[in-house]
Parts: sequence; C-alpha cells; structure tokens
Amino acid sequence: MAEEIRALEDNGTWVVQSLPPGKKPFGCKWVFKIKRRANGIVERYKARLVAKGFTQIESVDFHETFAPVAKLVTVRCLLTIAIAKNWEMHQLDVNNAFLHGDLDEEVYMSLPPVLPN
Repeated sequence: MAEEIRALEDNGTWVVQSLPPGKKPFGCKWVFKIKRRANGIVERYKARLVAKGFTQIESVDFHETFAPVAKLVTVRCLLTIAIAKNWEMHQLDVNNAFLHGDLDEEVYMSLPPVLPN
C-alpha cells in the first residue's frame, strides 16, 4: 500500500483539500492481489487504490468515457506475426500506466481508507 500511495503522490495525482460547496465526492477502496510465479510460490503482494466510479451518474457526474485497450484478437494477431517472423519478444509490466492519462474535469474523491496494521 505504501508503494501505491507513494507512486500516486510522486505523480501529483491528487491534492488534499476541503470539498467545495455543491460538489460530491465518490469513494475509493483498496484492492489486493497476490502475484504468484508459475510454480505457485508467492512473488509479491500488490495493492491498488481504485475509485468507486460506479456511483457516478451519466450526464450528471460525467459526459463521456474512454479507455484505450487492446482487444485480445489484436494481441493474438500480433503474437502470431511475431512468431512467424521469428521476432524476439519481451514482457513488460508498466506500473501506474493509468497515471499518464489526461483528465480535463475536476474529480473529487474521499480519502483512502486506512487499514489496521
């Protein structure tokens, strides 16, 4: 959790402030995942802070959404071409890729819940 909070703070993801009049915040929660190696041994524990965006109402809280993602069929085609052309392949895990997106709106979120030690 500390690593996730540090990454968010280092990227200037938020500013802690009082909620302006007429604004309503949405909540957030911690999502935990255990990353395992192929043999089942625990490699690391991951924590992500996620916004509860499902509480928002279209045309009230937001007007449009867009999430650039690759379709599985596109990834499979790319891998097929790479194999056919004998290209060298590497895996890349991008930490906090979502932090580099553009956001033009003001968004208010409640402070993250503090978990007991």
